[in-house]
Amino acid sequence: MVKKILDQNNLINREIINSYDLDYIFSDSPINRLKNEPLVANKIEKLNELKEKIQNIQNCELKKNASKIVFADGNINSSIMIVGEGPGQKEDELGKPFVGDAGMLLNKMLKAININRKNIYITNVVNFRPPNNRKPEPDEITKYSNFLRNHISIIDPKILVLMGSTAMESLFGSKIKISKERGNWKEVIINNKTYLTIITFHPAYLLRQSDQKKYSWEDLKNIRKKIEELNINI
Repeated sequence: MVKKILDQNNLINREIINSYDLDYIFSDSPINRLKNEPLVANKIEKLNELKEKIQNIQNCELKKNASKIVFADGNINSSIMIVGEGPGQKEDELGKPFVGDAGMLLNKMLKAININRKNIYITNVVNFRPPNNRKPEPDEITKYSNFLRNHISIIDPKILVLMGSTAMESLFGSKIKISKERGNWKEVIINNKTYLTIITFHPAYLLRQSDQKKYSWEDLKNIRKKIEELNINI
C-alpha cells in the first residue's frame, strides 16, 4: 500500500481561500497562483472611486434629503446585474438596495428561477432616496445615468436586467413604454461594449399591481432560459 503524503500547510491555505466569496484558480506554478486577484482588486478600486464620485455629487436635492448613499449589493464578479429605480426608506436606513418589501419580493422572484440573491449584483439608477419615495425627476435620471453607465462598465455583466421604467429610461430614454418593451431582449452600448439587456417590471410596481405578476413571471423564465443558453454559472 502506498501512503499519500498530505501537505497540511497547503490544505490550510486552500481552506482559508475558500472562505472568501471569490473565484480563484489553483496552479502548480509558484507564480500568479491567485490569477484573479489583480482583476478583483482593480474592480474594487474602480467601484470605490465611483462611489466616492457619487458621494461628492454637487447640487443634488436627492443627496440633501437622504440619510446615506445606497451604492450596491451582491457579488461584484457576477454575470447578472440588476438595476432598480432608487432607494426607499428601508434602503436609506440600511444603505443597501432592495431590502424593503420590494426587496423581499425580488428575493422570491430570483428564488423562483433558482437564483440566490447573493450570487448577483444589484444597484439603482439614483443612489440617494428621493423625498417621499417619489419617482426620480427626468433631470435626476439624466444626471445619474453617467454614473450608472460607469457602474455597468465596471461590473461588466453578461446579462443586464432593468427593473422599472426609471431604469429603462436611464439607458434607453423616455420615448419608449415599459408595457411594450418589457420581456424583449435589447442591446445597450456602453464604452464601446454591447450589453445584453432585458426590461421588466419593478417589484414595487408588482406589489401595487399584483395582476401584472404573470408578465414578470414570463420575463423571469426568459431570463432563466438565456442564462442556460449562455452557459452562465449562477
